[in-house]
Amino acid sequence: MITLNTIFQRAGPAYRAQPDVVISPQQRRAMLAIERCRTEALGGQVFTCPSCQTTRYSYHSCRNRHCPTCQQDAGQAWLAAQAACLLPVPYFLITFTIPAELRDIARANPRQVYTALFRASAAALQQLAADPRFLGGQLGMLGVLHTWTRDLRYHPHIHYLVPAVALAPDGRVVQPPTADFLLPVRPLAILYRAKLQASLRQYPFATTIPAATWQRPWVVDCRPVGTGETALKYLAPYVFRVALSNNRILQADDDQVTFRYRHSASGENRTSTLPVTTFIQRFLAHILPPGFVKVRYYGLFSPRRRAVLQHIRAQLAWHRRCDLASDAVPLPNPDRVPSLATCPRCGMIMQRQVIPAQPGRAPPDRTVLTA
Repeated sequence: MITLNTIFQRAGPAYRAQPDVVISPQQRRAMLAIERCRTEALGGQVFTCPSCQTTRYSYHSCRNRHCPTCQQDAGQAWLAAQAACLLPVPYFLITFTIPAELRDIARANPRQVYTALFRASAAALQQLAADPRFLGGQLGMLGVLHTWTRDLRYHPHIHYLVPAVALAPDGRVVQPPTADFLLPVRPLAILYRAKLQASLRQYPFATTIPAATWQRPWVVDCRPVGTGETALKYLAPYVFRVALSNNRILQADDDQVTFRYRHSASGENRTSTLPVTTFIQRFLAHILPPGFVKVRYYGLFSPRRRAVLQHIRAQLAWHRRCDLASDAVPLPNPDRVPSLATCPRCGMIMQRQVIPAQPGRAPPDRTVLTA
């Protein structure tokens, strides 16, 4: 199977050695971590069968949040935790994007722009929802930053999963009159644009933004998604993975990488073949700043509003207990290997020996265990 790890191992050193390549420290760290993931460079364990002498190797993972090999199971854990906490009301998926004129600025200043994007979009949603003409109360919002298109192009935007319910100042639980409408998108887009402009004014790069950017219409999409389970399944892969999964990579050599993606307009599966340098550039554009939180909970979903959320559940006559507000879902440990590994050839208990983390040649014809 071709993985991102093998592509980086093959082409990463040459890419970083190019004199015209600009790569940030966090991008370099992510590349090196992915290249070393589950190799002898990180150490691991070797299991030997005392009966038939079969040997199996299990190398440690890098645990980098941008590594598709390490994070492939974490999204399922997050999905299970969130799905168990869905409220019994219709849900909406609301998407905030930025125009093309801001993308280069966001790429050069990701921490500042992504933070402003979260704050402006969440504030716009809450302000419009608090208007008595609409809901007249506070929303619960789960926001996920997403920076790529399906063919890996750079396109930062935020998805919010929002239940069709709000808490009024007097404690009443308010729901929209119809199941297919939550908030008007045109005034929401205008409000969001104004808040983002005000937020970015504090940074020197704001002077380089063309004035026309703040005059033309912006895109905000709000659509009903039923119970929310479908939207959660859509969001889950983007919570613990960047850009693509290993199973989408179809072919790779020293010059090109071919991967599949689903075309957003037609829904059909397509393939994209890129020079390996372009492929690496597109992937690295989605490396997040160190420590940046890409999943955020607002309003009724905030950890400080747990008691209020229980009150809403009670008023909705839904008594299932769960703990929604959890910004850090415990991740499975990909390095954990059962202490009593059995030989795949004869079934005997294999003997375990720890391999220290040091560079060296990989053993020939090894079978790598993944926990």
